[in-house]
Amino acid sequence: MEFFDVVFPVNIGPLTYSRRVSSPGILKPGMLVSAPLKNRLAKGIVIGRSPAVPSGDIKEIHETIGDAPLISISMITLMNWMSDYYMSERGLVLKTMLPSEAFKKTKQRGNTPSSAHMAEEQPADYDLKTLGNNDNTITVFMKSLSEGVYKTTLLHAPSAAYEYSFLATLLGDIRNIIVLVPEVTLAEGLFPAFAGRFGDRACLFHNELSRGSRSAALNRICSGSSDIVLGTRSAVFAPMKKVSLIAVLHEHDRSYKEEKTPYYNARDVAVMRGFIEKAPVLLSSACPSVESIHNCEKRKYTLINPEDPGKRPKIKIIDMRYEKKSRPYLAKIVTDAAERHIRNHSRVSFVINRRGYSTLMQCNDCDHIEECPHCSIPLILHKKDLLLKCHYCGYTLSPAPERCSKCKSHNIKMSGAGTQRIQEDLEGLLGTKTIRIDSDISARKSDLKSAVRAASGSESRIIVGTKLMTKRLSLSKGFSMAAILNADILLNVPDFRSPERAYQEISSVADTLEPDGELFIQTRMPQHYLYRHLKNYDYLSFIKEENKRRRELNYPPYSRLLLIKCISEKKLSKELSDISEKIPGDVQILGPYASVNKSGKNEFRMLLKSSVRGSLHAAAGKFIDAFKNVKDVKIRVDVDPITI
Repeated sequence: MEFFDVVFPVNIGPLTYSRRVSSPGILKPGMLVSAPLKNRLAKGIVIGRSPAVPSGDIKEIHETIGDAPLISISMITLMNWMSDYYMSERGLVLKTMLPSEAFKKTKQRGNTPSSAHMAEEQPADYDLKTLGNNDNTITVFMKSLSEGVYKTTLLHAPSAAYEYSFLATLLGDIRNIIVLVPEVTLAEGLFPAFAGRFGDRACLFHNELSRGSRSAALNRICSGSSDIVLGTRSAVFAPMKKVSLIAVLHEHDRSYKEEKTPYYNARDVAVMRGFIEKAPVLLSSACPSVESIHNCEKRKYTLINPEDPGKRPKIKIIDMRYEKKSRPYLAKIVTDAAERHIRNHSRVSFVINRRGYSTLMQCNDCDHIEECPHCSIPLILHKKDLLLKCHYCGYTLSPAPERCSKCKSHNIKMSGAGTQRIQEDLEGLLGTKTIRIDSDISARKSDLKSAVRAASGSESRIIVGTKLMTKRLSLSKGFSMAAILNADILLNVPDFRSPERAYQEISSVADTLEPDGELFIQTRMPQHYLYRHLKNYDYLSFIKEENKRRRELNYPPYSRLLLIKCISEKKLSKELSDISEKIPGDVQILGPYASVNKSGKNEFRMLLKSSVRGSLHAAAGKFIDAFKNVKDVKIRVDVDPITI
């Protein structure tokens, strides 16, 4: 008998199975097999021979599926690393790495369209222009690439367009490339250009594809017929036999972070996969993350900083404390500028990170505010649907009350503004129809696609939306003016990363403007250091000041963070505090903080901070062990959390 360890795509670790020596074929690591799991046959991946002969009654592998490994030894190594680093069972990591289609045959309805056919059917939202021969940046990177060894390079691009052009210049000479983008819409917007240029060599891969399309994509990647994979974070696990380059566009974007176990960051996994497979990794962004720039300073990464591209949109900071206003939340200088641009047949966008109509329904007589009964946060009025809605848990109160629920007064005021109110006011002030793009619109994909298509057309003059609009229109240029109406909300988020994210989000709005365009930023905090650097487009100086503040507070990148969530029907504050007292002093514990989650259960959050990674893992292990056999308690461990 031979003994092999098998990992199944479920929340358990490897299990050992036997195989008769006389069985046909050679069983290699990475091969797909079926074996008994509980009371059924399940499919899993062989990760290697068992290091020791197990005792007891060992079940036998039922069948070997296929003649070749489904994943490489390098990918098994990556799975093991992710399991250790993100403190998650290897079965869950495997489930994350391979879609369900890899473990079963999926019927493809009709003929799966080729990449070339898709390029003909769907015109490209973006033209993959290459850089000129006089750009030294590409020469430097190509020289590094020719060495054929692992190296992570950070490209601090002048704009998103430069990122795409830099990548396009590389693609013609290299095979076996994985290209990651943060959003499905961006992947689908770029793909026709990839397919039009490279035909079936290009392959689109993300979790929103149909099962048949995803299965076809897997087959093309495994067979080698598609050697350019474009996709979102899951594409980092594309089962290529060999990888020559992994490119991560907009590497700072939060969408690369998975929001459920194993809470991996695709950017960091890309770097580790490059290290394991000895493949170069290219990270690029117009506003690189603080962590990536810090890694350049530590010489873990190599920074490429191209020359300034020339003229950029002018940024104007509007102090809402003293400006004349068309509405309480609209400066007159902004609406006047919008009117001027519209008269010149130009396009204008308004960004406000609040959807709905009014952000606060308050009684003038007793000051009572209508709140969510579950979350205790103000309900948002959605005027079109005549309801109040909680934007955290989704609770709705319909129809919206006409009287105060506490004193029954009719003297109710609507404070604040969301996208619906801004849309209504702008149409009244400017006499022009607008298009709104926010998550209320995106609830139906057809409505979102129609809105994005209309917003991308030259006939649309005014677009109103949340930051979702910026993501959906990230490939669209041609706006001559943009206005960010509530920039302060970006800075007032209780998170040490809020200034960094504010810069990145404002920069993404500026990136949709033409070089001679105007960006208006409404704020009551014009003295904030963010705006001083932003006006000059001096991101590296901003990062230098930001790092100085983080160093004083011992926040990343000068320390490590780990977030623990304990979910239970019970009150666990005392138990968690007792465990915390046993944690060594080199780990700082903030919390536990109690709240009620969307399911109505108690959620206790603790933020662990330390300069030593191993100390954090050891501390988290104590919490996991304490509740390992308690059925009513679920533990979630988020290593390197991006939201706290």
